[in-house]
Amino acid sequence: MRILIKSGTILDPNAAHHGQQADILIEDGIIQSIGKLPDAKADKVLDAINCHISIGWLDIGTHIGDPGFEQREDMDSLSAAAIAGGYTAIASMPNTKPSIHSKSEVQYLKNHAIAQLIDVFPIGAISQNCAGKELAELYDMQQAGAVAFSDGKHPILHAGLLMRALDYSKAFGGLVINHPHEPSLISNGQIHEGKVSISMGLRGIPSISEELMLQRDIQLLEYTQSKLHVLNISTAKSVELVRQAKASGLHLTASVAAMNLTETDEALQHFDVQYKVLPPLRDEHARTALQEGLQDGTIDCITSNHTPLEQEQKKLEFPNASFGTIGLETTFAHLHTQQILALEQLVEKLAQQPRKVLNLEMPSIQTGSLANLTIFNTHLEWTYTADAIQSKSKNSPFIGENFKGKVIAVVNKGKLQVLS
Repeated sequence: MRILIKSGTILDPNAAHHGQQADILIEDGIIQSIGKLPDAKADKVLDAINCHISIGWLDIGTHIGDPGFEQREDMDSLSAAAIAGGYTAIASMPNTKPSIHSKSEVQYLKNHAIAQLIDVFPIGAISQNCAGKELAELYDMQQAGAVAFSDGKHPILHAGLLMRALDYSKAFGGLVINHPHEPSLISNGQIHEGKVSISMGLRGIPSISEELMLQRDIQLLEYTQSKLHVLNISTAKSVELVRQAKASGLHLTASVAAMNLTETDEALQHFDVQYKVLPPLRDEHARTALQEGLQDGTIDCITSNHTPLEQEQKKLEFPNASFGTIGLETTFAHLHTQQILALEQLVEKLAQQPRKVLNLEMPSIQTGSLANLTIFNTHLEWTYTADAIQSKSKNSPFIGENFKGKVIAVVNKGKLQVLS
């Protein structure tokens, strides 16, 4: 299969053609030529004029439905949603049924994803059944293809368990991921604790519930000298704690959920359950600190926090509705529309930095490299509609939203998929 992408502007700081408009010829998944190629012949041709071409984007912490919750998301719908959002790869959370807590489940996910255009990198569970009690077989999962270890939406409450996971994974260079929030301080909290929660008469989720666990995790990391990624921090103090830990030389990385960069708890004033997420949307002070932390490199990457849920889980009274929203299809468009970062830095946080966090091989747009590409138009305006959603779940607050910036196509595994 020969694929020709014409007249796109290459956005890859590691490539010789960075910032240049060029044609890219791909044959059997390998980039053969880059430059002006007026005589090139191909089976498929994509006109990418007015578009940018970057390496494919990767999302860390995507929640998938397979196995066990296929009514929320199966591998086909997950792949379609990821492609629609410009992602050629996802690192999936282990909160399935059964949990991804042994080499068998890791191998199942990897085998099940072979037929998909996207790459799926399993994150194995830290504990059996993500129950936070007994350490899972981390090394076996790593050998089977797990890229990191986490209990996903379940924070590791037991300090001894997290310490053992950090210490054990250090022997083979493994990465531990924790989502810091202390449930005993949340007390059936619904939204960020502050003026909005008081005015709405809802129990709040205090910032200290995140910061207390984050402080503990950093101390355990210092003690074990291992590798830790803190997933989706949301408070100003959390940003500062990560900044200080990095300055001290600890092997710590951090991510932020896209919605926490653009929205605050004021979005919940009308009891819209689609904005009910974890970590919660916090106040403007936190949002500003998160943006600054992202810009100065304290926060390494952006996640979609993609959490598909059945309508029965969301169409409820606010206190009874589940936390979570889908995000793969809207993350880039929403962040670009809101101009959260300059384009090159935004792509870096979606493409290069997630791979650095997971220590994965970095694609590059140069001759001889595997073609792993996202092609997008930063000027194209479009509306996100329910009918266009590729995910099986429709729990998004952005239905009907107008965006500027759209993914046009992706290339991976020797295939080109053009989006309508």
